[in-house]
Amino acid sequence: SGIERAYGWDYDRHYDIYVANADGSGARNITNTDGYDAEGSYSADGSQILFASNREAYSRTLSRAEQALFEDDSSYFMDLYVMDADGSNVRQLTHSPGYDGGPFFSPDGSKITWRRFNPDGNSAEIWTMDADGSNQRQLTADAMVAWAPYYHPSGEYLIYSSNQLGHANFELFLIDTEGAHAPVRVTNTEGTDILPVFSPSGDQLAWSTTRTPDGTSQLHIADWNHAHALELLANSSAN
Repeated sequence: SGIERAYGWDYDRHYDIYVANADGSGARNITNTDGYDAEGSYSADGSQILFASNREAYSRTLSRAEQALFEDDSSYFMDLYVMDADGSNVRQLTHSPGYDGGPFFSPDGSKITWRRFNPDGNSAEIWTMDADGSNQRQLTADAMVAWAPYYHPSGEYLIYSSNQLGHANFELFLIDTEGAHAPVRVTNTEGTDILPVFSPSGDQLAWSTTRTPDGTSQLHIADWNHAHALELLANSSAN
């Protein structure tokens, strides 16, 4: 129905972001700040890391009303931040009530996409902005839960998951980066299709889905036809 949440967690104030070598060695904390720091992702050139955090709620004195909101739902203060890959030069990019999270850079590093929950936490939409936080733009308007956006390596469109067809039925959709055309449905399976990512070459798609004999969520992979995706988007109605 989109009116209440089906999951949650405690947003541990000591939750930090770590980096490590590819073999798992040399792990080190690069945030080490009060607040829930999570959902980190690298820029394509490896020089920057995006992440979500509610650290602002710990770094300043909250008003009585803000404190009540924080005690009820600490995700209300989740905003997006960017830092250099060594943890230095942290900058806050969004300043919006409600949960901003799941950020990813565009392939060329000039744009960022993420999902923004409304202040009540009962719906989420896909947004984009410039890498410095300017020119924020809402792409979807489903009034349901649209989340987990990810850029195709071409930079021409995004893929994301939405339950706009039914509360428990998450499907994958495409939308052009300007939001000029209506989203195009990619999957057609009852259940949950979420967390899509493209291969670096852009010719394969991986995602998590419950289209399994026992209904458990498992990783799937499929070939991806970029030219056909562009054709579908071009033929989609104006958004």
